[in-house]
Amino acid sequence: MNWTEICISIPNEYLELASAIANMTVPYGIYIEDYSDLETAAWEIAHIDLIDEELINKDRNKSIIHIYISECDNAAEALEFLKARLEAENIPFEAETIGVNDKDWNENWKKYFKPIEVGSRLAVVPSWEEYDNKDNRTILSIDPGAAFGTGTHATTSLCLALLENYIADGDKMLDIGTGSGILAIASCLLGADSAVGVDIDAQSVKTAKENAEINSIAEKCEFFVGDLADKVTGKYNIVCANIVADVIIKLLPDAKNFMQRDAFLIISGIIDIRRDDILKAVKDNGFIIAEEKNRDNWCAFVLKQTEENNA
Repeated sequence: MNWTEICISIPNEYLELASAIANMTVPYGIYIEDYSDLETAAWEIAHIDLIDEELINKDRNKSIIHIYISECDNAAEALEFLKARLEAENIPFEAETIGVNDKDWNENWKKYFKPIEVGSRLAVVPSWEEYDNKDNRTILSIDPGAAFGTGTHATTSLCLALLENYIADGDKMLDIGTGSGILAIASCLLGADSAVGVDIDAQSVKTAKENAEINSIAEKCEFFVGDLADKVTGKYNIVCANIVADVIIKLLPDAKNFMQRDAFLIISGIIDIRRDDILKAVKDNGFIIAEEKNRDNWCAFVLKQTEENNA
């Protein structure tokens, strides 16, 4: 199998948050170069104080995150997602790719993005593919362009599977970090009366609007550029946030302001090593877990407000 390596160089002080964002792109971990404490680490790990000159000359102020994307995954999508989320968090970075020429990405990955069936009701179908709908599933046609959200990543498929169980006819849905618009569009196709999607990346918002047109539901969907829910108004029956753990924790204190009584909040993008952090934030902010789903190393939750928080 061929691989594309994405290298993200960042100042050391941003490493923890940048690593959490990078972990969203792959289910099997990342490799980090960090030479900020080289001498001490070399002694503690290997009990040596003679270090190769090449290592001694490494930049001690920067770390490099290495992410490996298999040929059957969408390297272009992963890179654009990383750029958008790092910029949203004001993290300075430099990105480099090895293995695939940038100009070929947008075409090369398409041959590996095939129709997928999600849950019991949905089929996510690339806009350029044919699909034999023998089970009469609801078809969600998607062209992700440079936005995150094809349905193939565990974080998105978990959200889709949960959405089909909780969305109801006539619902109003809010999608925070909408990416390609896939969750907002799926909600309308599954019966929601309307959906609002917000993303910090203008290109993602443009792609989401185009995907709503492809699925003939543009009149039900509204997409706009914003940071989390800072520009959102109104209250919703379903709120989705498929982002990263740190950003979800930041969102939770304000989430109830956009939720109708007895509304559900679906959160995803949570690597399993951050599960306990999320559970603490859920409890601290007056939510209870209605359902949890897991796939690979990822967790997704359906939350409800406690009676006290719902008052």
